[in-house]
Amino acid sequence: MLTLVSTIFVLGILVFVHELGHFLAAKLFRIRVERFSMGYHPRLFGKQIGETDYCISAIPFGGYVKISGMVDESLDEDQLKAPPQPWEFRSKPWWQRMTVIFAGPLMNLVLALVIFVAATYYYGVGELHAPIIDEVLEGKPAAEAGLLPGDRILTIEGQDVATWEVMVGLIRNAPNQPLNVTWSRSDSVFSAIVTPVPESVFDTKTGEMIEVGQIGISGLVEFRKTGVFEGIALGADRLYGLTRLVFISLGRLITGEESMKNLSGPVLIAKMAGESARSGWGTLLGFMAFLSLNLGIINLLPIPVLDGGHLLFLTIEGIIRRELPLKAKLVIQQVGMFLLIALMVFVVYNDIVKIVH
Repeated sequence: MLTLVSTIFVLGILVFVHELGHFLAAKLFRIRVERFSMGYHPRLFGKQIGETDYCISAIPFGGYVKISGMVDESLDEDQLKAPPQPWEFRSKPWWQRMTVIFAGPLMNLVLALVIFVAATYYYGVGELHAPIIDEVLEGKPAAEAGLLPGDRILTIEGQDVATWEVMVGLIRNAPNQPLNVTWSRSDSVFSAIVTPVPESVFDTKTGEMIEVGQIGISGLVEFRKTGVFEGIALGADRLYGLTRLVFISLGRLITGEESMKNLSGPVLIAKMAGESARSGWGTLLGFMAFLSLNLGIINLLPIPVLDGGHLLFLTIEGIIRRELPLKAKLVIQQVGMFLLIALMVFVVYNDIVKIVH
């Protein structure tokens, strides 16, 4: 039940914020919005207020705003056969149409930034100082050597370990190399040979997979309160770092360096939302911020049906100074919709395989 509620909460807010961006931008430029729907067809229930039908629809993975005079997910061409009307999307200046489309992804990026900044200011900055173990993973070298939570690493191969960073550096640089590790527990000192196992990790600095040594421990995080401006700076820095990571990951998928099997869909997102909720509000909101960032970036990709596809159409129209043929737009949108549905089926299947195994 918690998984279902947390999934609806997270996805509901992300979709609402995204569509609200399109809605507010359209209203700003006096473009008629015919429908604001949470979910996709068929419509279940709602209320007509003014010119807009605010409703809940049956398919919960998404939502949309139906804007007059625009080729959208509904693929409705009837409204586009008549000459453009003053309240329609296609009658507005090029820059206004671009703004309406861009506003959705922008709102997701803003939401991610707000959560990161608020979390940094409220919870503080998590830092690892002393080489004190907080968690030991079962079946890993540290557990097999007898290390326990609360132990403090003293030396590795005779070298004093003053900070967690120094300790991690020594372990990461020694995959498959036996290390003589000493540690303290209460008033006692212990020693054992620990051999880090090699694991492939993603290096955010180089954008490459590298092999490092791991022994299966995590550190004791200490939180330091920040001021308002430092919280904003650190939150923005976190947004930048994760944005860069998303682009690197997308690049690896496109070039084939990363397997498509690593893509996650709604089933795995629901599972992760439930796990995040069990860890507390802070973890759930952090998960929401990361999803919001991904949603904003992915929607900007030049793929038909997505906002990036609409932006590509508008960019081409801006260059050639005329509208693309309606028939061509509809065909491209139909192909894009088919590919999107196929991708959704693939990631759902992929999610189920991951969970079962």
